[in-house]
Amino acid sequence: MCTTYVAATLAERIEAVGGTVDRRLLVRLNPGVEHKTRGNAALAVRTDLDPERALELAREHLDLAETGDPRTNPGVVVAPGDPGRVPDAVAAFARAAVRDYHDVDDAVALADRAGYETAHAGNGRGRIGALAAVGAWAAFDDWTYECISYRERDRWGTDREVDRESVFAAADAAYPDAWDTVDRAEGYPVCVPRTPCPILHGIRGDDPETVRSVADAVDGEPVASRALFVTNQGTDAHLRRVDGFGDAAEGGAYRIDAEVVDPPETREGGHVFATLRSDDGETAAVAAFEPTKRFRDRVRALRPGDRLTVCGELSDGTLKLEKFAVRELVRTEPATPECPECGRSMGSAGADQGYRCRDCGTNADGKVDVPVDRDLERGWYEVPPCARRHVARPLVRGGFDGPVHPER
Repeated sequence: MCTTYVAATLAERIEAVGGTVDRRLLVRLNPGVEHKTRGNAALAVRTDLDPERALELAREHLDLAETGDPRTNPGVVVAPGDPGRVPDAVAAFARAAVRDYHDVDDAVALADRAGYETAHAGNGRGRIGALAAVGAWAAFDDWTYECISYRERDRWGTDREVDRESVFAAADAAYPDAWDTVDRAEGYPVCVPRTPCPILHGIRGDDPETVRSVADAVDGEPVASRALFVTNQGTDAHLRRVDGFGDAAEGGAYRIDAEVVDPPETREGGHVFATLRSDDGETAAVAAFEPTKRFRDRVRALRPGDRLTVCGELSDGTLKLEKFAVRELVRTEPATPECPECGRSMGSAGADQGYRCRDCGTNADGKVDVPVDRDLERGWYEVPPCARRHVARPLVRGGFDGPVHPER
């Protein structure tokens, strides 16, 4: 099943019984959490329906969430009042749910203190996300949009019929207002899922009319229904800035200033690792894994001494890179001097005696710095759309503290 589909169909049911729905909120929570759905999505539906009736409908709707699967533990929170004026503790809970971890008992206790009703199936771990979705509107101020088109039910689990040319044409026409629709370098329609879920395609961007128009322009199998979500996707809401690797905890996502200390190394499977030292003196490995494709070439181009800002999740002591900024590049390297008379490379004159040209007898005290060509420039680099996490901010959205080199 798909959490967005459960919320979208719940909104339809609310409208069918006479309620109005003025916002569907899609919140991507901490992507490093162990117990999560594939995209770790939490949803909030804002309605004028009576809270008791809303709870009744939501409780009945939990059956859509494949509750027979022991890994599925959905939860519901019904919160009366203005979503922008929830208690400070609920907004703080939402911020932490995107960046840290919560216990379900804490979520239930906080919901009870706030006067919210809850319902659940299984162990009800989903109440963590439900409460986070309630608090998210007050907790964050950067929002984007996604228009999701759903398949006819009898097509679920079958190959999707989507016209590839129409996807790429619509993506080109709407870029950069709609982003991550396709990955041009990989030739891949990112907006079309590969899982057996109800979604046909999802179009993301900064403007609601743009994402709707792109969805309309995609040809393919019939669309059973469509929903527009306000979302924190593409915002970097999960990143926290810390002074160094010593302040980073497992499972969190961070932004850290550091210097490359060892040359990058390509390991089995095509994964690229480099060792960095942050400003607090701590060292850690950063990695660009094989699914990040051409981004690995950016990491391979690094040299010891380069100054960076790195962003990603810390897992098993390694920062999984989502993007990085080049702040300073090493522009020279030590090389054996050339003879100023004949232009030939000098040879060693002996231990601690510098270099000497064997033909001309000229001397040099030691190696000299020579310019090196770099395949990098100052500014931000990112993983390609095919490897981007839902919540990670694409460079094309802007707002970065330096030049950007967007992937599309």
